[in-house]
Formats: sequence, structure tokens, C-alpha cells
Amino acid sequence: MKLQTEFPFTLPLGYVDGNGEVHKKGVMRLATAIDEIAPLRDARVKANSAYLSIILISRVVTKLGVVDQINPGIVEGLFSADLAFLQDFYRRINETGSSTITVKCPECSHEFEVEPDAAGGS
Repeated sequence: MKLQTEFPFTLPLGYVDGNGEVHKKGVMRLATAIDEIAPLRDARVKANSAYLSIILISRVVTKLGVVDQINPGIVEGLFSADLAFLQDFYRRINETGSSTITVKCPECSHEFEVEPDAAGGS
């Protein structure tokens, strides 16, 4: 069995590039130890610990629409709903190894897995 290390996602709103084009579909890879350690040495993180998630997300998102060089500036340009979505997605894939969430039917109590929708719902 091969370990899945990359997970596709769809942002709720999308990244708007300098030409006004909206990019919603992307790929995030599982984080490595260095992905979580390296940002701690960054001066921006030392000055403002909230910046940690910006650096971390920029390291693990490998593609966003046609953009395949993701940097902190791109993550800074995301709408807050998209950043919150990516933070939750990061947590989910790195804690469980899956992008799905378990839900329970309110009528029969049957549990099943679903992919969160593009509205950022989880």
C-alpha cells in the first residue's frame, strides 16, 4: 500500500492573482518535520508568532490553480476564509492522513466519510 502524501483541495473563495484571475483548486502535501521547524527560525515568525501559519502553509501547498511556486506573499494575499480552510485542511491531513471527515446521519446515526465542500465546511 502506497502512502498518500498529496491531497487536492478547493478553496471556498480562491486566490486572486495580479491579473484578476481566481485560482481555487490546489494541492497540499503532508508536512515534514523540517516544515514545522524551519519557520521558527524566520524573523517574521519571531516578531509575530501568528505568522507561523503563513510560512507553514506556503511550504506545504504545492499548487494553486496554475501557480506552482507558492510563497508567503501568495498566502498573505488569500482571503481569511481561504486561510482558515487551509489551516483546517493542514490539520486534518497531517493528523489523520486523510482529507475526509466523518459525519453522522441525523436520522439513522449511520457514520460515513465525506470530502468537505468548497464552501469550507467541515
